[in-house]
Amino acid sequence: MGKQFIIVCLVLTGIVNAAQAQENLQIAWPGEYKWKIGSDQKSGNTRMVELLAGNESFKNWTIIGTMLSLMGSTSVSVEQAMNATYNRTLKNAPNAKLKMIEKGTKSGSPWILFRIESPKFNNSAIPESQLYYIIQGKSALYSNFVAVKQPALSVLFVEKWAKVFKNSMLVSK
Repeated sequence: MGKQFIIVCLVLTGIVNAAQAQENLQIAWPGEYKWKIGSDQKSGNTRMVELLAGNESFKNWTIIGTMLSLMGSTSVSVEQAMNATYNRTLKNAPNAKLKMIEKGTKSGSPWILFRIESPKFNNSAIPESQLYYIIQGKSALYSNFVAVKQPALSVLFVEKWAKVFKNSMLVSK
């Protein structure tokens, strides 16, 4: 199990921003979920990697992680990125609620932690809530989140995942 976790971390470290050799965001996704890559998509300067737990699929997931790298995006503030994310969500989930949790600067890079809780969507009555961590690197904007199919996030969930995200590191090569 420890070996699998190390391999997953190494793979994810390389995937987050392999095309941009100068900078990379490293997140130690908790090994208890036995993460696997559900999708890895690149379009222009954008790369998105979706992580699924263990034996789950896109049809039956209970928790999902997403890493988005916007290479070359250095002029958008983390607050603007948060608001844009929320506004996109509102189009499909008009009752969604945004709560900014914390923001700061880590090694000169601004970051923000917030949650969006959606009790239902226009095309689905299944709730979904996400905890987001967005950090502005030197050469890219990184937007990461973990989502669960619940109308709200528990305090323990937010505490656990806030620690995971805040312990991530921007690494320059």
